[in-house]
Amino acid sequence: MKPLRVLVLMHPSMVPPESIKGYTADEINVFKTEYDVVSTLRKLGHEVRPLGVQEELNPIRVAAEEWKPDIVFNLLEEFHGLSDFDQHVVAYLELLKLPYTGCNPRGLVLARAKAITKKIAAYHRVRVPAFMVVAVGSKPKRPASLRFPLFVKSVSEESSLGISQASIVENDEKLNERVRFIHESLETDALVEEYIEGRELYVGVIGNERLKTLPVWELDFGNLTESSSPIATARVKHSPDYQKKYKIDIRQAEGLDPAVERALQRTTRRVFRMLELDGYARVDYRLTAKGEIYLLEANPNPEIAEKEEFASAAAAAGLKYRRLIARVLSLGLRRRGRLS
Repeated sequence: MKPLRVLVLMHPSMVPPESIKGYTADEINVFKTEYDVVSTLRKLGHEVRPLGVQEELNPIRVAAEEWKPDIVFNLLEEFHGLSDFDQHVVAYLELLKLPYTGCNPRGLVLARAKAITKKIAAYHRVRVPAFMVVAVGSKPKRPASLRFPLFVKSVSEESSLGISQASIVENDEKLNERVRFIHESLETDALVEEYIEGRELYVGVIGNERLKTLPVWELDFGNLTESSSPIATARVKHSPDYQKKYKIDIRQAEGLDPAVERALQRTTRRVFRMLELDGYARVDYRLTAKGEIYLLEANPNPEIAEKEEFASAAAAAGLKYRRLIARVLSLGLRRRGRLS
């Protein structure tokens, strides 16, 4: 690939330094993805310009007109502080006729709305937990078919925001409390779904028309299960100290029945296509002791730091980090024909 001008979009607080020398592990953890992507693009020989975007779209237009990037590497997960506004930024890139990496606006809309994902999946006969949505300002009216224990989370937020041990509820009183918490703290509708006991598995996929699924990865809850329920809370996912304390690890799944592994790979490709995703994504599942696979959610543009699960799974499949970033870039460049 010839050297390109690559504009990298990210949250302003995550614009990385030129070097991580002198930074603590906790400080690096904040901008690790941005640093890994920017530094790797430069190692690949590209001219890179990081751009922090949060409140205004005009900086993108100015950079497009003055710097004339060949492609935008999109690392934004929110805009105006709202996770479901990231699709608007991508749509704006399309209006500017700028090629970009990651998922298209339509796929972002369908996947970010977790209830819509579940409805589409159920239509396509992909097993999902029974669920209901409680709109902001409403109280939950639980149907008899929706049995405890239940799991309560935001219908749209990502990165385990708002998820804690209190997210699992055992009665209507606790259900009301947790729904109210989601409404008041996150200001989003609440998704209430059947809690599925089992292994938490992730399957990455990369591609546009031709898809490559990655090895199955697992969130190993370590010693956490001795004192708490095995769920992916914000601390489980993002706190290195908490992970170390409870020996939590995310690694390649072991001991899977080959038939189950094939089913996970096949289902992941189905989910990717039925949600009209492209670029790269990670699909999350629960696997019960009976071997039943439940789709939890799909995550377009997942965390792509070098040491996180998506890149680690890609490396296990022979796609080392530089090749992974180059592949993501190449998939984005293929939009040139449609956007020109």
